[in-house]
Amino acid sequence: MELLVVSGILVLITSILLFNNARFGGVVLLENLAYDVALSIRQAQVYGISVSRFGTKAFDVGYGIHFETGGQPSVYVLFADTTVNGLYDVGETVLSTTVEKGFFVSDLCTSIGLVNEVCGRISLDVLFKRPEPAAYIRANRETTLYERGRIQLSSPRGDIKNVIVEVSGQISVQ
Repeated sequence: MELLVVSGILVLITSILLFNNARFGGVVLLENLAYDVALSIRQAQVYGISVSRFGTKAFDVGYGIHFETGGQPSVYVLFADTTVNGLYDVGETVLSTTVEKGFFVSDLCTSIGLVNEVCGRISLDVLFKRPEPAAYIRANRETTLYERGRIQLSSPRGDIKNVIVEVSGQISVQ
């Protein structure tokens, strides 16, 4: 009888640990994805303020990251702004990254100042140009420049992480 009670307690504790471990693992993977996205934005910033060559002779192009919502799987693109319009265009791809394992870009938001954040953007372009590390943030292929861009990443279980880019060039994960 005592062995049956002890076995029951062990089964209960083991099942609780396994359930929480799966959730914890998903949160860790989402956090890793958020930091990967932040590092990709930082890489675009480094390319943008350094003398990196794209193609055969373009040393003075800006570099940026392009995000879109709605596509499954989500893809974000490191691009060289050879058309000098501050937006991602076909043929400017330097590196395309696919978000895997069911994670996705769930929302894109922009704001001017700390208030009036507008979400539900279809696309977001963050561009860096020499010689300054400042970010040029545009949404939905508009010419309007924003002070802040937020990329919301979601897991299949509904967990959320945000990558925030400020006009000053600061990149953070929340």
